[in-house]
Amino acid sequence: MAKKTKYVEAFTTAAENVGSQVVSFSDIDQALEYVGQHGGGSVVVPTSPFSQRLALTKRLQQSGLSVITENFRETARNAASGITGVNFALADTGTLVLESTDEAIRLTTTLPKRHFALLDPRKILADGLAAVKPLRTMHQRDPRNYIAYITGPSRTADIERVLTIGVHGPKELHILLVPGISDDLMEM
Repeated sequence: MAKKTKYVEAFTTAAENVGSQVVSFSDIDQALEYVGQHGGGSVVVPTSPFSQRLALTKRLQQSGLSVITENFRETARNAASGITGVNFALADTGTLVLESTDEAIRLTTTLPKRHFALLDPRKILADGLAAVKPLRTMHQRDPRNYIAYITGPSRTADIERVLTIGVHGPKELHILLVPGISDDLMEM
């Protein structure tokens, strides 16, 4: 347990150093209340076994949020936020790893102004070397899958080397640490 606590602390420090907001909750209801308070409007929720098991759409709707669950190409760009799970995270860099072959997941993590990522602290791995086995498993399941590595909010310095946040993706990345939501590295 001490090793996992060490990973959570290292992950939190690294993620915050690149501009992410990392917040811990005791349960999913508290985390979704946070989404309601900080989401700023409609929220995109892609359908996945994870989102269905946690009844994310229903819970967010019951809290009064406008939830988008279809036509992502047309609707995600105007949504205030998107919410996804995370396959696992890397403590040394504060990076989230998501199997994003489903276009709805890619659009949810790139088009809205805010991305809320639900992460069980048990899914924080030490580093990229510790990620080799789960990544190999993902590629064995589907050799043509899309894996996204997300480290902080979108940033670029393409324009005259001036750092700009949110040009190619969300301006805000909120990582919501919720114990007990999933310890399965293949579930997102």
